[in-house]
Amino acid sequence: MALSKRDVAHIAHLARLEVSDDEIADYVEKLTRIVDLFAQLREVDTAEVLPMAHPLDMRQRLRADEVTEVDHRDQFQKNATAVEHGLYKVPRVIE
Repeated sequence: MALSKRDVAHIAHLARLEVSDDEIADYVEKLTRIVDLFAQLREVDTAEVLPMAHPLDMRQRLRADEVTEVDHRDQFQKNATAVEHGLYKVPRVIE
């Protein structure tokens, strides 16, 4: 699918890019090649190909979920000006 100068100018406008008339001809050629590549990829039969998240068959080893820190919330909240039900109360900033 060949793009026109008008198509490239419209794309540049949508992307809020300033493109000079000298640059448009170059962009027409390059963007047309990109669109043609995607058209070529669209023709590939992928019906038998399973989707994958990673090209290598790997599994992430996870460590055991263990508590490593002591809960100091009560000590920290002693310094707060206002606390309610274990939460910090702050002044309203949006009316």
